[in-house]
Amino acid sequence: MDNQKATLELGTKPVGQLLMRYAVPAIIAMTASSLYNMVDSIFIGQGVGAMAISGLAITFPLMNLSTAFGAGVGVGASSLLSVKLGQKDYGAAQNILGNTVMLNIITGISFSIISLLFLDPILMFFGASAQTLPYAKDYMEIILCGNVITHLYFGLNALQRAAGKPQLSMYMTIFTVVLNAILDPIFIWPLGLGIRGAAYATVLSQLFALIWQVVMFSNKAEFIHFKRGIYRLKSQLVKNIIGIGMSPFSMNVCACFVVIIINNSLVDHGGDMAVGAYGIINRIAFIFVMITIGVNQGMQPIAGYNYGAMKFDRMMRVLKYAVICGTCVTTVGFIVGQFFPEQCVRLFTSDETLISLSVHAMRLTTVSFPIIGFQMVVANFFQSIGKAKVSVFLSLSRQLVFLIPMLLVLPTLYGVDGVWYSMPVADTISALVTAIIMYLFMRKINKQKTI
Repeated sequence: MDNQKATLELGTKPVGQLLMRYAVPAIIAMTASSLYNMVDSIFIGQGVGAMAISGLAITFPLMNLSTAFGAGVGVGASSLLSVKLGQKDYGAAQNILGNTVMLNIITGISFSIISLLFLDPILMFFGASAQTLPYAKDYMEIILCGNVITHLYFGLNALQRAAGKPQLSMYMTIFTVVLNAILDPIFIWPLGLGIRGAAYATVLSQLFALIWQVVMFSNKAEFIHFKRGIYRLKSQLVKNIIGIGMSPFSMNVCACFVVIIINNSLVDHGGDMAVGAYGIINRIAFIFVMITIGVNQGMQPIAGYNYGAMKFDRMMRVLKYAVICGTCVTTVGFIVGQFFPEQCVRLFTSDETLISLSVHAMRLTTVSFPIIGFQMVVANFFQSIGKAKVSVFLSLSRQLVFLIPMLLVLPTLYGVDGVWYSMPVADTISALVTAIIMYLFMRKINKQKTI
């Protein structure tokens, strides 16, 4: 099916069928992506040691900051592409592809240069100790050298989904996961590269996927493809991409600062092992978060297209289905976190101290998981229809307005447990605020339909 026909069907085919068609590949891709990070952590924990897990956890803020720039471009561009295709503005859609490539190259290279120049002080600020700094530095040096590859890979992947190629996007992600899982043990053990080997495996797997993407987008038979004249940055497109992408950008920047506070608080109240415990539970929770993001990615082109086409009934229907799916996913995460934490943690380490800390933390942090799915889907919905300010607020409210104050207050009262308590408390408050904003938006939409 060509891209133009696929995009036109976003406004005509049954919404449930469309969500299945777009969400299932995205869910598979996001599950694979979460396993991608999980595989790295498992091989590092089992092959390098418990302290290496803590060192890897120290890199999370810098990884989040890098992701912020990539997501700001990729998600913003894909959301804008969906709206433009809904409006049948195919010229703008073509230019979005070229501008996305250029923006990813600029941000990817710039971020790498700045980060590499100040890597040691950055990691120390993020909570690295004398024991964890060598591991964190070894890993990030390689990741940062390949940062532009990562940005381009994720940016083009997002555009493939928005342009009616969700299955191809899924295949790309699965390819990188499988290749990374093959390269990880080879680089860590036979080649003796340790944690650097895991980083090499990550960059190389994304490089091969990027080459595949370039070949696909070079095909002139594709509706959206590389061609001359689309790479010059257009101010209005760049402004719109950044404006819509400000929500995921802000969310990841906030995640960066939140993890810095968490890491430093954990070091103060629980030591390096507590940081390692956070690294493990973060990877496990990440699976359910990424599956929910897959639901969001399946919803995004359908909601964006129908909003652009002013088909509000279809737009609200896909939101309803996505909320149900997202809630089911995070509820499963709650069940796993409460009843099977030890089995999950032992995949990463055999260190009994780290296992005990991780199991306890996992039970506390997953208490609010059943309501996280709703909050994530609604925040992404506003981003999908171009309501950047609302999406930014919902994304930031949990991390800035609610979570950071909890992280500053609760650990002083409850020690390391206060760090774990702060997360479900912030999630609960954020979900309530999201419900109120969604109710007000639905009232506005209902008034527009009656005019």
